[in-house]
Amino acid sequence: MAEPSAAERRWLQAAGDFVRRALPTRQEPGGAEPPPSPELDAVLRCLRRAGRGELPLGYSFISISDLKSQQCMPCCSHLTWSTNEFKEWARQGQGALPTHSSLPRAYLILVGYLTDGRQEDKEKLVDGCLYVKDNTGIIPCELLHFELEWLESLFLFPSWAYILQTDQGAAGYIEILLDPIPVNLLPKKVPDSTAVVYPASAEPLLASRIPCKKRPKLNVAGELARLSPLLCIHRKTFFFLFLKCFTSAVRVPVLVQGTVTKILNAQAGLYELDNKVCLCLAYQQLLNSARGLRPGACVELIDVHLIQKPVVSSPSIVLGACLNSTVTLKSFSRLSTPYQPPATSGNLYLKLLFRYNLDMPCYLWLVSLLETFEGRFSCFFGHQQLLRSSVHQNPGAAEKFLVPLLQAVVPGREETRDVDNEILAKTHQCPLKKYLTLDPPCQIPSLSALRHMAEQKSWEGFCPSQLLSPLEAQHMGTQELNRRLAWSYCTLWAGSFQPRLIVQGVLRVSSRSSLLQLQDNSSRLPCVISHRDGSPFANTALIGSLLQVENYQLVVERFIQSDFPSWEQLANPEYVREKKSSVYVQFYFEDVQVLRAADGQIQKDCRGENSTSLRKRNDGSSASELETPEAKMLKLEDPKPDPDRDESCQKGPSSTGRTSCVSHLFLVTQKEGLMLRNYQLAREGGGEGHELQRSFQVTVLWLGRPVLWNHPREIGNLPALEEISYDGEEGTKQQEALLLFMGKSLQWFPFLHLDGLYRFIVPRCSDVEVFDKLRFPPVPAEFLGRSSCPLCLPVQDTWRLQHETWLSSPAEHQLAARAVLTGMDQRISSIPEILSNSFRGSLVSFSGEIVERILCASPKNEKPSVTLSLLKQKGSLLASDHCVKLSISVAPGSPVVLDVYIAATYMQHLWGLLPGAKILFQNLERKISRFHNVYCTYIASSCVTILSLPASHLLLPSSPAGKASSPSLVFLSNLQLHLQNLPQARILCHLSCVLTLSLQWVCSLCSSIFKEGKCTRHSPPCPSHTGVRQASARVLVEDGTGEALVLCRNQHVAAMLGLSLLDWEAVQSCVQSRGRVSIQYGEATGTGCAEDPEDPIACYLRSLCRSPLICRPILLDFSLDRKPSKILQPAPLQLRNFRSGEVEFVSQMGPRQSLLCLNVEEVEQKALCYLTRERIGRTPSHC
Repeated sequence: MAEPSAAERRWLQAAGDFVRRALPTRQEPGGAEPPPSPELDAVLRCLRRAGRGELPLGYSFISISDLKSQQCMPCCSHLTWSTNEFKEWARQGQGALPTHSSLPRAYLILVGYLTDGRQEDKEKLVDGCLYVKDNTGIIPCELLHFELEWLESLFLFPSWAYILQTDQGAAGYIEILLDPIPVNLLPKKVPDSTAVVYPASAEPLLASRIPCKKRPKLNVAGELARLSPLLCIHRKTFFFLFLKCFTSAVRVPVLVQGTVTKILNAQAGLYELDNKVCLCLAYQQLLNSARGLRPGACVELIDVHLIQKPVVSSPSIVLGACLNSTVTLKSFSRLSTPYQPPATSGNLYLKLLFRYNLDMPCYLWLVSLLETFEGRFSCFFGHQQLLRSSVHQNPGAAEKFLVPLLQAVVPGREETRDVDNEILAKTHQCPLKKYLTLDPPCQIPSLSALRHMAEQKSWEGFCPSQLLSPLEAQHMGTQELNRRLAWSYCTLWAGSFQPRLIVQGVLRVSSRSSLLQLQDNSSRLPCVISHRDGSPFANTALIGSLLQVENYQLVVERFIQSDFPSWEQLANPEYVREKKSSVYVQFYFEDVQVLRAADGQIQKDCRGENSTSLRKRNDGSSASELETPEAKMLKLEDPKPDPDRDESCQKGPSSTGRTSCVSHLFLVTQKEGLMLRNYQLAREGGGEGHELQRSFQVTVLWLGRPVLWNHPREIGNLPALEEISYDGEEGTKQQEALLLFMGKSLQWFPFLHLDGLYRFIVPRCSDVEVFDKLRFPPVPAEFLGRSSCPLCLPVQDTWRLQHETWLSSPAEHQLAARAVLTGMDQRISSIPEILSNSFRGSLVSFSGEIVERILCASPKNEKPSVTLSLLKQKGSLLASDHCVKLSISVAPGSPVVLDVYIAATYMQHLWGLLPGAKILFQNLERKISRFHNVYCTYIASSCVTILSLPASHLLLPSSPAGKASSPSLVFLSNLQLHLQNLPQARILCHLSCVLTLSLQWVCSLCSSIFKEGKCTRHSPPCPSHTGVRQASARVLVEDGTGEALVLCRNQHVAAMLGLSLLDWEAVQSCVQSRGRVSIQYGEATGTGCAEDPEDPIACYLRSLCRSPLICRPILLDFSLDRKPSKILQPAPLQLRNFRSGEVEFVSQMGPRQSLLCLNVEEVEQKALCYLTRERIGRTPSHC
């Protein structure tokens, strides 16, 4: 035998070291030196036998512990293969999945014992798994072929692969690609002569055994007909096998083979076969924790269920394996794909599957919901927190979300699955046998998809002609028509979608827009939240929480730019130049389900009532001179650590400094809106920026003194108001402060409301003077008590806001304390008070319900402010020269209405202003028009709070919030008394005569006379080819107590003349060729109307106006004509003569009122009698 080379000697030395370390050796008695290891010789012989007499010097031995600790990537080792054989093997593996790479080759020798794990742990339960072990460790393994006598024998593994888990911190397992080679000779099989019975004879014997009696054992022999999967129930591992007689008929099982091409969801037991079929293994426990089921592996399926399209969103074909099915691994994957083990405990998929005994459609729907839920919110809370199964009655977010849905879909299915019957019954029964295609009862789209669905549905139902009344639209010019169409809305509910739609998202606040938002991984959706009791939403603890809402209103605000010439072209979409939309959702807090609370939030119910505080008294403060700023712009310091500031407010090394905090209570007395203001922050490098800052201001009253706490969780309960107000021997004066919110602190804008009691919490701070040190400008102590000089405090980005309670409805024993706290009259006025002529306030606050929302032109006499000009550059969806007119009523159906005008540029911060919503307006400017109409405008100091959302039945798309109740029935003699508080009223009157009548066609662009199909303007010429019909009439009416002149326009003219729709259309068509027709009668002589006596249309209208049929009783809805020339000054009553037949009457009458017609109704004889009695009964002293 030739002398080994140096390389061979080194290799043999390493082999000996490996054997001594990794393989067990026999110990000599007395501690003598052991002889040369027989295991080494056996291993070397086995290697030479496998290598045809050659030792694999290019390979190195590896122990189990080194393999698990040092091998950080999947690999395979083929001891006897050439390079070309390995390349061909790898190429064939990539054929089915060319996008995956093959397993890299490692030149390692693996030697170890095959075991079932019982030798290492005597108490270990046999779980059906096999392991490879040596002295250094043990690792699970998978084999395609196994013999029972291989257990506890030493083997050389010539071809194997090491597969890692997706969790890099966990060890992998070994796939034995070829049969192992025994290092030593295996024991030979010695057949035993045993008496057996066959299945046909054994069945009646086994069935007739008496329970609880000693029974003889039977040896049963037969051919293996079927093998159940391995089951582990209540910590017992078992399986069933079925024997048949050797001579019985051969049963041909249903057999399917396929290649795993994708792991759809390992935790749910879903795999993809051959790129087209879904394999569901959830209904049987996965063999050996699904080891080997990697992309590229080939499996054989026996007696599986074939289900076609169980759910709309599922693959067309699903193969489901039940406990009667057999799943066999036929070949391992040759690809470098990781192993994804299913969770053995806390698996929410399997827990819900077995708890509700789900069939395949319901289970696949459940999997789809969980997958999308995890994908959207795991970036916020983490995978484990979302899918955490319930522990001690504390379910995770996913379980809170799914359990109510499953209880509704499968009611009464909470029953135990009968495993024995499913496997042993002759008539097969399992959850997969019977099924119906599931139509999901709901859908939970992402917020991005939700926005797209809402916009699509809104624009599908968009019809410009439905946004306006045809009777009004036909008289509108081009500019007014397109302006009225520029802004509309559409409201959707959960039931507007099929299936119904559920909204989920994490509640956030945008520090840029100060809007509440729901957020997932796809998008953000603005939201408006209210309380059903009418109180504003102020729950700051909800920020960062995962919310689910099923009862909501999804609002799509639609913005279009159009060029419709007239109402006749509204059905033609070519005139719409641009379409945009914005979507937001509004709901009540009571309809919110919190699936997961935000991390780190302090719940009030968790705080102890006897919490101890480290309160420090502020006995004095340093005085500083009152500085007069050189410029009008207030300079605010950058909220960075100040070296001159107390170090106790900065993060320090001590544990107390890291956890202590300072809190201070305050009451909100006034809040201003979000605006661009002239506050400047110092820029880096010492420069000053001149860009206006988005900010808002809140006036508050500090309550008590700042309090120091060891930890935020120690913050105590709210003390009584009396203690706050009269704390101390001499009493504490309540200081007023002006809080400035900018930057990140803008997130508190939606939560701060009038009469709210809040608490500022300064984290990582132990200086109770922090609020005094940050105030600006510095104020001497002698000025602090003056109400005209409030403290100005910029709110820092790191401060937290916490809402405590409301003081709007305090208990009786707190009324006195509240009066001391506020020290001012924060009175909310009523709408009738504001409309009254005796009201003298300039800034008003009131609440009411929006009756109507209209986009109109901005008043010509109001110039936009600099702030509004800057806002225009921020990109509002509404034109900057428009404003929004909101008609606010006292209560639903009330005729008392106050108009509020809001510049369009403000609307980008105001959401939820829809007809039917109840709104609290604060600090609006009250104005009186030149026609003596009272209205309000939204200014920089104004603020809007949504108190309640519109009722569902009122939210008709783009329409007002239903009709108001009928106006009050009044007399002409006392109109001034009634119309002080009523903007409109109703009279039962007699139409005496028509004084003037004018019918004309005007140009839709320039309002010139439109005649014979073209505009008559010549200098400059008008290009319009569209005319708009217009009509006006002035009639005289009386009700026995007075007379009035009524101005009627457009469709009301036809009602006054008593013309039918066809007759009115015919008259209008005749006027079109003339351009204009006017008549005058009686007292109207000299009014300037150009009347053509020869025109047949004018003759017809003149005879119609003088016809006695016109003079009839009518029911007239009207408002006062408040033009300056029509406003009557107080005048004494005058005597008037009236004649009825031969009888002449004399009566005192006041001057004639000028009225605007709102509606005309015909009155029949019975209705006339009824209304007359009702009128007299309501006003007995009418004369």
